[in-house]
Amino acid sequence: MSGNDALFVGLDVGGTTMKAAVVDASGRPAPSVVMATESFKGQEAGLETMCETIRRAVKAAGKTMADIAGIGVATPGTMDIDAGLILDPPNLKPWQNVPVRQHIQEKFKIPTAFQNDANAAAYGEYWVGAGREVKSMVLFTLGTGVGGGIIIDDKVLQGQHSHGGEIGHMKIELGNARLCGCGRRGCLEAYCSATSVVKRTREALVENKNSSLYPLLAGKEEDLSSRAIFTAAAAGDEFAKKIVDGTAYYLAVGSMNLMHIIDPDAIVFGGGMTAAGEPFLNLVKQYINELAFPVPATKTKIRYAQLGSDAGFIGSAACAKYLVHGVL
Repeated sequence: MSGNDALFVGLDVGGTTMKAAVVDASGRPAPSVVMATESFKGQEAGLETMCETIRRAVKAAGKTMADIAGIGVATPGTMDIDAGLILDPPNLKPWQNVPVRQHIQEKFKIPTAFQNDANAAAYGEYWVGAGREVKSMVLFTLGTGVGGGIIIDDKVLQGQHSHGGEIGHMKIELGNARLCGCGRRGCLEAYCSATSVVKRTREALVENKNSSLYPLLAGKEEDLSSRAIFTAAAAGDEFAKKIVDGTAYYLAVGSMNLMHIIDPDAIVFGGGMTAAGEPFLNLVKQYINELAFPVPATKTKIRYAQLGSDAGFIGSAACAKYLVHGVL
């Protein structure tokens, strides 16, 4: 099978579900399939679910395993990427030291790539999404936490110890710093994730009873969401506007730091908070222009991601393609 005709399977393993699809050499995916992860059943069951998700993806594409040139698998949590191991993933308990790449490669006898899920999502966006025309890119994923990945000249910056690209845990506050979910203080994630935006809002609302959001404190916990906060800001709520403004500022600080260190072609924001739309992105751009050196501030593309929840499996397939052919 020539490089242009090659097909790859990308698998994105999450704490709740796994998603996979066959992807062609130009990055076009076939219909995807989803299976429940059910990590509580143990890692042997988890490995078999990965294999079954791959089989179903190939079947959904109308292909057989003989048509597949490579498999890419992305998983969350701490890992040894070079060894192909999930080490101690907080969202996949009770798994430990799971030989993902070895198991799948031996099961299917097909070259298998292994990558961190956020890095894979960044690689997908770089390949056929928001970064498809650039040579270097940083992706911020804004969800429950802040993840991301860094791509330079077709290569994922995974680091010497598989911890490269942990951009959510750069320190942006060293004084009276907020506690992050990682147990350390001052991380970008503690200020800019959807979870932290809600937490900051809930703390400050106690003294802002005139805000349209205040009644939500007495409702269900899920009523006060990041979406509700951004909606209130768009409607003119001054308190909500301050929360959104602060979030944009913190993201700009993180972006500026990476721009000064890496000087990428593009900064891309993905995840659920992108539903805030262009006004929020423009606010981030405004602060980047104020904080960053003039040249990168002017030349770096600042945009939203384009692939949504497909970025992980498309990026996993891209890793497989790079493994097999050495190029994207």
